[in-house]
Amino acid sequence: MNQLFRGYVDLLRPFTLLAPLVVSSCVMIASFVYTGKLDFSFSTIVFTILAASFTLALVNGASNALNQATDIHEDRLSKPYRPIPRGIITSKEAKITASVLYACAFLLSLTVHILFAAFVGIIMVFSITYSIYPRMKRVLSMNQLWVALPRGLFGILASWSVFSDPFQPVPLAIGSIAALFLFGGTTTKDILDASADKTAGIQTLVNVVGVKTTACIACLCMSTAFLLIPLLIMFKVLALYLLPLALLSVLALYIAWLMTHDKKNERYENTSSWTLMYATYLLFALGFAFLTISFS
Repeated sequence: MNQLFRGYVDLLRPFTLLAPLVVSSCVMIASFVYTGKLDFSFSTIVFTILAASFTLALVNGASNALNQATDIHEDRLSKPYRPIPRGIITSKEAKITASVLYACAFLLSLTVHILFAAFVGIIMVFSITYSIYPRMKRVLSMNQLWVALPRGLFGILASWSVFSDPFQPVPLAIGSIAALFLFGGTTTKDILDASADKTAGIQTLVNVVGVKTTACIACLCMSTAFLLIPLLIMFKVLALYLLPLALLSVLALYIAWLMTHDKKNERYENTSSWTLMYATYLLFALGFAFLTISFS
């Protein structure tokens, strides 16, 4: 029983659920303060933030389960310690788990409001079509886009929509920066899977152009994302107080360097560059929230 429970926990990959929880909560709080809406009770604010952030975490968990259910052959080669290759959970059980989580997430999103639920629905479509038909994971660069858009742009817009208008310049700009960063950063997860992905017919930048070229492309995307901040400030899209976030471009350079000197991070099931990429994204969200709350 303990082994089965641990198998389901590993299926959801808890560490990866931190990003949607932290990022969404930060963006929601920042949007609430930024727009100056004070007509909510404290309990309503807390319940709404918990419901919305937990919704996005559930979608991420469902995506992890579905991905493992459809990546059996690849995981047998590169991640044999996962619950499905080990025989603890079957592919069918993982798909059922994913379906239940998707359903729960969508129902929970409806308790927030319709626009938020619509964004959650869009994120779910990207998540599902990444793993099953048309399985965008197999297509070069589209696999990066299919991760960057829902977890970056649409994730930010969904979070901002909880308390405010998501089509304002600020959330659109922050969401675009996040998407560009993740478009480059998501390549870090493909390093350890390069051989298995190639065997399975999945094209990633790592197994097509090599790690060094991929690191250069990733560095360009990640650093450009943060260096757009001064430009957006100059055109008055973003406020001057967000300028310190541009310093995260230094971490983008370090992530790219790590990609070419990488070894597996046993604690977090992937490379050190992937772990730092996740941490940088969390810092971006926390920094944005802190600066917005402090200066708004």
